[in-house]
Amino acid sequence: MYQESATVYDALYRAAGKDYAAEAAEVRARVEARKRSPGTALLDVGCGTGAHLEHLARWYAVEGLNLSPEMLAVARERCLGVPLHQADMTDFALGTRFDVVVSLFSSIGYVRTVQALHRAVRAMADHLLPGGVLAIEPWLTPEECGSGGTGIVCVDAPALKAARVHSNTVEGRLLVMNWHLLVSTPAGGVPVALRHRAP
Repeated sequence: MYQESATVYDALYRAAGKDYAAEAAEVRARVEARKRSPGTALLDVGCGTGAHLEHLARWYAVEGLNLSPEMLAVARERCLGVPLHQADMTDFALGTRFDVVVSLFSSIGYVRTVQALHRAVRAMADHLLPGGVLAIEPWLTPEECGSGGTGIVCVDAPALKAARVHSNTVEGRLLVMNWHLLVSTPAGGVPVALRHRAP
């Protein structure tokens, strides 16, 4: 889904007001209130461009996992030296365990089915040390999705102009997200259409 949009992903969410630093601090506070294992090893499943990892690395020895090679390429530039794994969150085996496993920014919504949800949670739990904490930020509830909706996010920076227009519809228990992205840089511009279905 993010092959074409990975390079402008962070700019779009900055424009939308997302505060990764504050969210990382909140994750740490919630985790440390519950964690009983003594270490600081943390795995971020669905780490995207590494924006949470960048801040979580202040307190933890972090690693990341994501399916998209394009998103991981951005994360590698941001999080130098951090181990990053390309894998599906529903079926991964890293051969090591962590004190903390997190899946943030509703990444769990990309699994699409209840069966895949069970597999993803099992894979994450299998990577926990005794006394460790698994924290998953949920997807939107059916009530929050309503009947769908529309929206727009714009970036107006000197070297980047971008607009993401989205229209969401609900099909049963799936939220179908239709995104249209228009990007212009000094090197040129490109329109992109993205479609995502999440439970």
